[in-house]
Amino acid sequence: MNINTLRDDTPGTKNVIHFNNAGASLMPRVVTKNVINYLSKESQYGGYETADKNRKSIEQTYSTIGKFINAYPDEIALLENATAAWNMAFFSIYFSDGDRILTSKSEYASNYLSYLRLKEKVDIQIEVIPNDEHGQTSVTSLKKMMDKNVKLISITHIPTNSGLVNPVEKIGDIAQKYDCSYLVDACQSVGQYPVDVKKIGCDMLSATGRKYLRGPRGTGFLYVKRDQIENLLPPFIDLHAAKWTSEQEYKIRNDARRFENWEMNYAGIMGLQKAVEYANDIGINTIWKRVTKLAEKLRWQLAELPGVTVHDIGEIKGGIITFTVDSISAQEVKKNLSKKGINVSTSSKNSTLLDMQERNLSNLVRASVHYYNTESEIEQFCNAVKNVTKQ
Repeated sequence: MNINTLRDDTPGTKNVIHFNNAGASLMPRVVTKNVINYLSKESQYGGYETADKNRKSIEQTYSTIGKFINAYPDEIALLENATAAWNMAFFSIYFSDGDRILTSKSEYASNYLSYLRLKEKVDIQIEVIPNDEHGQTSVTSLKKMMDKNVKLISITHIPTNSGLVNPVEKIGDIAQKYDCSYLVDACQSVGQYPVDVKKIGCDMLSATGRKYLRGPRGTGFLYVKRDQIENLLPPFIDLHAAKWTSEQEYKIRNDARRFENWEMNYAGIMGLQKAVEYANDIGINTIWKRVTKLAEKLRWQLAELPGVTVHDIGEIKGGIITFTVDSISAQEVKKNLSKKGINVSTSSKNSTLLDMQERNLSNLVRASVHYYNTESEIEQFCNAVKNVTKQ
């Protein structure tokens, strides 16, 4: 991995130290170029006409994403973000009174809110799988909780905070032994971690473009296993997802595109395709190795600073590092770092309520590294945090 070349490909690295890749990564030059070129064509030739002329490239996006996560092109649906993708999958499942949903302590707020929303309409049970000694979802506990009433296992692969990587492959082994659906939120993992849907054994998986894939905002995708597509009816459909065949009838698509709608951000899709190609060219295993190396170095150096506490958990940890500074709020730390040209974000209690509540945490500073970050940036970052602690 030639870091200098990769940083030259990333204009933003000349302006900021970007440790907010779990929010939205800096895009490579080729991604922004593809988006701008497509928009330029739309302005010159028209939106519909440009889509028609670029249909082959648009279609290529499905196979490009499929190759990246070891899926077939017809198992991929393109959506505007990971939340839209996740909701299309979740609300396509038919739930009955008495069905059980098993989820993790680190489940993201948007997903859990959907469980609660469903519970207002159907008498389901929402049950949280305990953590193991490492702070990750306990596979042993999950085995004991399984029965014929479990309709869905829904797991966030890499949560929004705490560095944790949940054991989704081991969870998949359990899910496949029971007649239940398995939904994985891979919003933070696709692009940094080697995601293989066959190894995970999931029925559905949602992802975004803007985070570790380094694609444009407003892009995402949904994977749905071939043999499950016919069993899932999207919560809404349009003339793209289905064909109106007579006054009283329609025929829905038999591929994953039944979860899409007709209007799409094609410029964004062209950027997403390039982002996935870019990651594929580098190699996801190479990316993961680099990300974890940088993250471990940052965790260690932060933990050495007086007044700083790192709050990461999990046997395997990814590129997200969360910490607090004594007597200084997370927002104030972020504000001070921003003045020095350093980008981070904060994670509040209501984004992962169950996890933060159990660990008696309210707000965390979240620094998230990517492969284009450097050891020198880590040194500068830690020096900046050290200066904050002295204020």
